[in-house]
Amino acid sequence: MTAIIDYGAGNTESVRLALARLGVRAELTASPARLLAADRVVLPGVGEARAAMTRLRQTGLDELIPHLTQPVLGICLGQQLLTAFSDERATPCLGVLPATHTVRFGAGGGQKVPHLGWNQLTTARGPLLAGVSVGAWVYFVHSYYVPVGPHTTAEATYGGAFSAAVQAGNFHAVQFHPEKSGAVGARILQNFLAL
Repeated sequence: MTAIIDYGAGNTESVRLALARLGVRAELTASPARLLAADRVVLPGVGEARAAMTRLRQTGLDELIPHLTQPVLGICLGQQLLTAFSDERATPCLGVLPATHTVRFGAGGGQKVPHLGWNQLTTARGPLLAGVSVGAWVYFVHSYYVPVGPHTTAEATYGGAFSAAVQAGNFHAVQFHPEKSGAVGARILQNFLAL
């Protein structure tokens, strides 16, 4: 069973439909028992870090998620929430990526914020990105990002390099939206389902 964490994130339906196109019926749930029993878990996200963490704390999922042992996929805000801290409203996060924090794109250099639209991966490695070429196009919508660091498995550039994907053990995450990234996104979701 594939579970999508239900905590009010905005893209749960598009993630569910993308998985359905791959033949997987995903369950939207906030039940700790169902999440623990799942074969894999998706932490989606569209929105703001403080509000997301408040909802996770209200349900106790902030304590559960870091201890999941099955494959977990964070998407967009879901990637940012895996860091220790977000500069978005000075928000403590889940800490799956220790000593890593989420920062806001700078307003200098002529870059518009948010980073919105298609962009290319400049690096790609690891099991989540198997078969995904450097230069592949994926779809982004974000104002905050995870800096390049030891957990980075893919990079993109927008006024400088940032983490397009990360991995820490069984936790995998992407800053872009695989459910909106065409064949490349479908391949990434298939890779996740195969973990």
